[in-house]
Amino acid sequence: MALPIEDYAIIGDCHTAALVGRDGSIDWLCLPRFDSASTFGALLGTREHGRWLLAPSDENSTSTRSYVDDTFLLSTIWQTPTGSVEVLDAMPHGDRRADVIRRIRGISGTVEMRQELAIRFGYADALPWMRQTPEHGDHSVVGVAGPDAVIVRGPRLHARADIHAHESVFTVAEGEQVDIVMTWFPSHRNPPEAVDVDEQLEATAAWWRTWAHSTELPPDYEAAVRRSLLVLRALTHEDTGGIVAAATTSLPEQFGGSRNWDYRYVWIRDAALTLSALMLHGYEEEAGHWRRWLLRAIAGDPADIQIMYGLSGERRLPEYELDSLPGYNGASPVRVGNGASGQYQGDIFGELMIALREARRIGVDEDRFSWPLQRALLGFLEANWMRPDNGIWEIRGPQVAFTHSRAMIWAAFACGVEAVREYGLPGDADRWASLRDGIRAEIEANGYDAERNTFVQHYGSTEVDASLLLLSQIGFVEADDPRMLGTVAAIENDLLRDGLLLRYRTESGVDGLPGGEHPFLACSFWLVQQYAHSGRLADATALMDRLVALANDVGLLSEEYDVVGERQVGNTPQAFSHLALVRAADAIAHAKAAASD
Repeated sequence: MALPIEDYAIIGDCHTAALVGRDGSIDWLCLPRFDSASTFGALLGTREHGRWLLAPSDENSTSTRSYVDDTFLLSTIWQTPTGSVEVLDAMPHGDRRADVIRRIRGISGTVEMRQELAIRFGYADALPWMRQTPEHGDHSVVGVAGPDAVIVRGPRLHARADIHAHESVFTVAEGEQVDIVMTWFPSHRNPPEAVDVDEQLEATAAWWRTWAHSTELPPDYEAAVRRSLLVLRALTHEDTGGIVAAATTSLPEQFGGSRNWDYRYVWIRDAALTLSALMLHGYEEEAGHWRRWLLRAIAGDPADIQIMYGLSGERRLPEYELDSLPGYNGASPVRVGNGASGQYQGDIFGELMIALREARRIGVDEDRFSWPLQRALLGFLEANWMRPDNGIWEIRGPQVAFTHSRAMIWAAFACGVEAVREYGLPGDADRWASLRDGIRAEIEANGYDAERNTFVQHYGSTEVDASLLLLSQIGFVEADDPRMLGTVAAIENDLLRDGLLLRYRTESGVDGLPGGEHPFLACSFWLVQQYAHSGRLADATALMDRLVALANDVGLLSEEYDVVGERQVGNTPQAFSHLALVRAADAIAHAKAAASD
């Protein structure tokens, strides 16, 4: 059985990431990319589906863990009756390889360590051929299946036929150090040379520290904001610039349920919002890198734009179910790919145009492709802005006119008008302004319930939706506008569950799926922003304090939170949650500064 989601930490190399459990087991790792098939899949099954356990043999040992400074080097200190050791887990950054380093250092006394290595390539569908390879080191083992291979260098491993795994037991005394390194490589090539562990650990730690400290942070929640920005960077693919929504697939939104989706792809919306969060903290290089990814991914006809892509801009992400993995504690199905990639979601045009506007505002120059792309997107919207869509939550029911989507299209035209009138870029600002104003009028007529004094989820509905909180953030209405305050009151009444916010009422049937999910963390952070911007600073701070406390012991957040079970829910670590945390902290800092003026 997999551990609770909050019991996992990640290590990563900005190409992929591993989930390391509090028990010392790596239960999830896809090599060599985030979206590759799993090599360790116990997170979505049991140890028979692949894992790499490294922990003291004594089952009564206890552990504490933390990241080394502001890095993704994970330090776990184990205490046993006979002594203590540190296990340092890391994936080297910048060497263009896929290595996992596990260093064991004796702190006091002696500790017997146990290693269990069960490699299962292809989402646990391929049991590898394992062989000792002394020509690559005295204690090296190579595992091969199909296109994948790994070499493991460290203490001698011995086969255990009963569990199709390899084990080793060794003792570490005070002052001793044992390094174990696993390296992935294409099976048609020879194993790569061994890494210099000291050199790689030092260089990787230095790179993360330099990145983390190249920005100023709000005085409140500084540690949480810094860790969140680090998570966003860790989920950004080094080579392509694509930003994945999470490192995992199929962690359930409802335990035991079927709302299990693959998040290892680049959502235009999530990536644009992530980019905005990074840019507001001075990360201009990432802005340029992601914009180049965007230009490559959506090159061609804007009518062909998708809501998500693969890490390199791949367009085909067919969704299918695996029978080789039973699911997180039995929550099935396990899905690979995402059928929502074929949906039409009108709001993504607004998120795109806002992110590119912010890049322009911080001085990222328009090149000969970026502004023509934006003009083409607006040209597509001119003919299609009135289309119903699937909305921000990827509704799998009938398409409708979602109020949030229409407001984001309004924002897209507003960005176009600003680009022409304030930056001198070529375009029909008068036409875009006319469309912007017409869309506003339509929203106010059809997306607002005057009797209840609230904006509504979609035209013709009386339901509310947490995405309506974004209307004030994009400038459609002021945060203290009576209509916005009425919307907040309706959202608080309908969607708050034990103080945290649902996305919408699944009981309404709008999404075409069985009902039931937990509060969505990003939505609760949006409520913090709304409180801060509308003068409810005490409420903003109280909710922010509670949300930050929901992060696990190393500062990570998943997608949702089960307030009854007091545990994290959904794919992890979730970029949407972390970027919303950053924006909420910024909003509180801004509100406090304004109050002190």
